[in-house]
Amino acid sequence: MSIDLSQRLQQTMSVKVTPKQIAANYILQMSSVELQEAIAQELDENPALEMEELPSCPICGHSVVGNYCTECMPRKGEADDANRLASTDDLPGDGATRLRDEADEFDPIARAEADFTLHDHLTWNLHALLPSSLHRVADHVIGALDSNGFLTQTDAEIAATTGVQVAGVEQVLEAMQGLEPIGIGSRSITESLLAQIAYLREEDEIPVPPHAEAVVRDHLADLGERRFREVAVAVGATQREVIEVWEFVKAKLNPYPTAAFTAAVSGDSARQIIRPDVLIRDLDGEITVEVVESRRFSLNVAPIYSSLSSKLRSEETTEDEKQHVRQYVGRAKFFIDNINRRRATIQRIAECLIERQRDYLVNGVQHLVPLTRAEVGEIIGMHESTVSRATAEKYVMIPSGEVVPFSHFFTASLGVKDQIRRMIEAEDARHPLSDQEIADALANDGIALARRTVAKYRDELQILPARLRHH
Repeated sequence: MSIDLSQRLQQTMSVKVTPKQIAANYILQMSSVELQEAIAQELDENPALEMEELPSCPICGHSVVGNYCTECMPRKGEADDANRLASTDDLPGDGATRLRDEADEFDPIARAEADFTLHDHLTWNLHALLPSSLHRVADHVIGALDSNGFLTQTDAEIAATTGVQVAGVEQVLEAMQGLEPIGIGSRSITESLLAQIAYLREEDEIPVPPHAEAVVRDHLADLGERRFREVAVAVGATQREVIEVWEFVKAKLNPYPTAAFTAAVSGDSARQIIRPDVLIRDLDGEITVEVVESRRFSLNVAPIYSSLSSKLRSEETTEDEKQHVRQYVGRAKFFIDNINRRRATIQRIAECLIERQRDYLVNGVQHLVPLTRAEVGEIIGMHESTVSRATAEKYVMIPSGEVVPFSHFFTASLGVKDQIRRMIEAEDARHPLSDQEIADALANDGIALARRTVAKYRDELQILPARLRHH
């Protein structure tokens, strides 16, 4: 028996993630607030980087001339109407005030100062979903939320204060729980997390680990203390499965609903401001898209460092000086390139969305079509994970003026929603279908959906409940 030792050269191919790709992905997944913080830090650390802030409208991001936004300015016909309304001083009391308020909607300065808050978002949507008799209850519930988005009063307390039955309060809370941020109106961190888990299970876009509900509902404190073995024994799971739940909660859930909604926070921490990352407009039938941050600032290599960089071969420059200039100029160019890549990626994704969701942008939420991040990635030649990073925690202003999260365009349940909408459109007007009847009909078609889920989807389609659809 003999042992032969030999050496051979063999070519192999492998995919490695370069430091540049890692940095680009890190920049890509940042929210607008995180990006501002990263830019501020880079400006502090790198003297070769320079930022020029461009005067821009806080609503649409367009350049501002003086105090006026040329994009938010009304067209001539609208301006004439606004002037006519504003000059109607001979109307009695409330009428004149109402018309002047309507005229303010055309004032670009008023629009620029009107930050879109969480309060606005909830009021807008709940008033659209609920009968007018419950609007006062909805306003009270919104006012009873604390800074984290938790409800501070019981159903009975709200009912007693607003003078309605508890059933009316429950209807308001059910409508609120279907809104983003998921978990808004919960009364505890546990309730908020469970609502988010239920939502993710229904959407079926992000896999939810087994035992997630049991662990969060009954053992959240133990999970926080990393007592994985004790939790595993209590819920009948393996320790590895409990660790998966722990990682899932950290990565995918947010214990405080308002934190998931906030894109920027003003000096007053109770005031939540959302500024869009992307602006989609309908200009005379043509849908346009623009990444807003490109209007708000530009990054460049500082002129003095550009000049020094061009003189590196000069004999007057010492080796230390050359090294200093190369290091910081290279770092600045690298950072600027990643910012530009981020903008280009978001732009391409948004352009794909307006092609696939054009009917929704023009005609409303009922016209959303089923769309996944994987489909968008395939269309534009990017991986699904890149699309996910580029759209995470980012917002879009659509032609209606509403600011919505990117996730609004990706809804796995839209196929079911479309079926619900068609069933209601075809119903007998004298005997409208209840949510339970719709759930039963879907079950007959092999789609298992709870009545509560049907009610949530119906609300999202902005369709009234059966008792209010009766003609």
